[in-house]
Amino acid sequence: SSQLAPNLLDRQFAPGTGPTAWVGDITYVPTRQGWLHLAVVISVQTRQVLGYSVSKRLTEELVVKAFANAWALHPQRPGLIFHSDRGGQYWGNQFRQLLQSHEVVQSMSRPGNCWDNAVAESFFATLKTEEAAEPYASREQASQSIAAYIHGFYNPARLHSALGYHSPNNYARQLRAAA
Repeated sequence: SSQLAPNLLDRQFAPGTGPTAWVGDITYVPTRQGWLHLAVVISVQTRQVLGYSVSKRLTEELVVKAFANAWALHPQRPGLIFHSDRGGQYWGNQFRQLLQSHEVVQSMSRPGNCWDNAVAESFFATLKTEEAAEPYASREQASQSIAAYIHGFYNPARLHSALGYHSPNNYARQLRAAA
């Protein structure tokens, strides 16, 4: 238990306010070839999916790649909070070292409390309702469809009540313009 991080985010989910924070989580997407694991990194401030990774195996590398993809496109100043559940992938040495190398502060949900990571859980519910409602024919088809959903619809066009009915990309532009 000494390896795990405190819950620093503490449900501060209001967009555009509070500490700069990203959340991460993993879900399982059904295909006729078996599960495809999807790890995402989402901005609490804008609800943008900043990075993601897919794999047929559930490994620490899955979350490392998702975070690395997000960081490559959206590097941050020291002090970013990264919040996740207590899944073993998030407290593996490789992932924790990656966060430390970027001066990112790790935060984790309380045991068994999915509401502590509601931003990520909400994205997965939306994805599974709007895009991944039926099993895909293959993992490759699932991977391509999820990428198209994130880049072609969710970030640029999906309206969010939490964002005043703006898309994540539009809300992010408004925040930058106001800064």
